[in-house]
Parts: sequence; C-alpha cells; structure tokens
Amino acid sequence: MIATILLSFGVIFLAELGDKSQLMALTFSLRYRWWVVLAGISVASVAVNLIAAGVGHFLGTALPANAIAVVTALTLLAVGLWTLRDALTTSDDPEEVPAAPNARNAFLVVISAFTLAELGDRTMFAAAALASNNSWLAVWIGSVAGMVAAGGLAILVGKLAGKHLPERGIAITSGLLFLFFAGKTILDAFASSLGSWASIALALIAPTLVAVGIATRRHTTPRKVELAGTAR
Repeated sequence: MIATILLSFGVIFLAELGDKSQLMALTFSLRYRWWVVLAGISVASVAVNLIAAGVGHFLGTALPANAIAVVTALTLLAVGLWTLRDALTTSDDPEEVPAAPNARNAFLVVISAFTLAELGDRTMFAAAALASNNSWLAVWIGSVAGMVAAGGLAILVGKLAGKHLPERGIAITSGLLFLFFAGKTILDAFASSLGSWASIALALIAPTLVAVGIATRRHTTPRKVELAGTAR
C-alpha cells in the first residue's frame, strides 16, 4: 500500500507541474490569503481524487469531459471578470487600502474552480488509471498528497512574487490569467488538434485585448483629469 501511495504521489505531483491547476493556484495566491487557497485546494483534491479513484476502480469509465470543460471555462471567466471589476473600481489613491476579500467567499471560489478544473483533467485520468490496477484507497491518499504538494509549491512561488508587486497590478494580472485559463480550457476540450502552442496563442487573444483596453483607459484618464484641473 505504501508503494502505491508513493507511486500515486509522484505521478500526480509531476503531472501537476506546469499544469493549469498549478498556475491557478499561483494566481489565487496572488489574490487571496495563502491558507485559504491551500485549504480550498485540499478540499477540492480530496473530492476530485475520490471520484477518480472510484471511477477507475469500480467503473473504469470517464466523466463527460467536454460538458465539464464548458462549466469550468464559464466559472473561470466569471472569476476573471469579477477580479478585473474589483481591480478597476479600486481607487488609485495609495492612501486607500483595498478591503481584503472575504475568506469564506474566497474559499468557495477556490474549491469550485479547482474541482471543475480537475474534473476530466489529465491528472484525474492518471489517478483513475492507477486505481484500476491498484488499491483505490492508496491511490486516493497519494493523489491528494501529490496535488496538494504541487498546489503548495505554486502558492509559495505566488507569495514570494507578490511581495514585489503592487496590489492593483496583482489583481489585474490575476483577472487576465483567469480569462486565459477560460479560453485555454475550451480550446483544449473542443480543439485539441490545434496543439499546445496554437491553443496558447489563441487563448491569449482575449486577455491581451482586455489588457490593451485597460492600459489605454489608465493612460487617458490622468490626461483628462489634468485638462480639467487646467480649465479651473
């Protein structure tokens, strides 16, 4: 059983490195408290890997990945737009400190996003495959540990990077990344023949346009304020 746990841990941890779920963990860590993100990842990992182990061991079938991908993309899109709205409505006054996101709401957002992102993902299929020939309980334990460890690593990187970035810049970057994840999720599900680089390029179109719009808005707004002051 210990050997299966270690095997599952290694497989899932390596599969998570550079995966969209780990990038989501990093992004969430820029926006929310680290312990809220880690707790949400842990709860989602327990649920998703229990499903994966059960499916692999008892059924040997997969969940409807395309339908899940649509729901996941819509969730990520909503989170991204919500984050951008909060960032763009926050005052530019450095004396004004933005209110910290509600821990309960952040916890639910992280759980929902991670659960949906992992359902039908390659790590879930890996866990299901391992459970088809090994103890489902051992696979479940190892998979949860591997996923949480990968998420914890991403959170650490996010927190270290976040110390050197402005609060508003972090929020805008987070929102743009979620728009990218939403597009990438849809492309991976319905246009898998494109290849990794092509799907990344296409998924970057929407957040790039939004970023240009934000930059244009922030560039012209101070000019308008300056003109208004001169008129007085």
